[in-house]
Amino acid sequence: MHLIDTHTHLYSEKFNDDREERIKGAINAGVLQFFMPNIDSTSVKGMKDLVNKYPDHCFAMMGLHPCSVGSNVEEELQLVELELKTGKFIAVGEIGMDLYWDKSFQKEQEMAFRKQIQWAKQLNLPIDIHCRDAFEEILAIMDDENDENMRGVFHCFTGTLEQARHILNYGGFKLGIGGVVTFKNSGLDKVVKELGLKNIVLETDSPYLAPTPYRGKRNESAYLLNVADKISDIFEVSVAKVAEITTKNAIQIFQP
Repeated sequence: MHLIDTHTHLYSEKFNDDREERIKGAINAGVLQFFMPNIDSTSVKGMKDLVNKYPDHCFAMMGLHPCSVGSNVEEELQLVELELKTGKFIAVGEIGMDLYWDKSFQKEQEMAFRKQIQWAKQLNLPIDIHCRDAFEEILAIMDDENDENMRGVFHCFTGTLEQARHILNYGGFKLGIGGVVTFKNSGLDKVVKELGLKNIVLETDSPYLAPTPYRGKRNESAYLLNVADKISDIFEVSVAKVAEITTKNAIQIFQP
């Protein structure tokens, strides 16, 4: 079985004590590839170190996370642009908008999101999108930027069926489904059922959003199996079939 964790922060300090064990454990469980989105200038080195240490398993994205957008946004974006021009990355990410905690830099978030979409299209790379309390704002920018060169994954999708169809109508997108689909009252299982396996990829967002029965604890890539189990229940197919289709979807988008 070959599963891909399409969104994991393996470089996080939360793995400093047992990172190697957690990576080996995930590989032994069948999670063979780890796609890592960048956060900001502070996460680049740790991410690159993992790619160098595990070149067959770890793959990096480059982008500026919306929660890291602040008064130094131009400086951070300059680094992202330089890295994209000189490094090897499978996507531009993690990019998007987050208006949950703070709206004071909303205009800067919008600018950074748009600019990074444009870089991705120029470089023929997919985008990995973070959205929290910002569906309307994100979709407005994507509507404006959409063309045959825009593709990617809407990470940690927890929206409505209408929002899902809006995203899928762009033509080059999959929806990232993680631990939330295992939560008893999330309702995401019903949305996923309507979307079909062809439209989703699997992710953990580790160390965040651990699936049931680990909810509230540190998430890790091995727990992608719990997500795959839930998806297999939803579609009444084997976990092996879920792995086969979602891995194919991930490779189609990211081309690692």
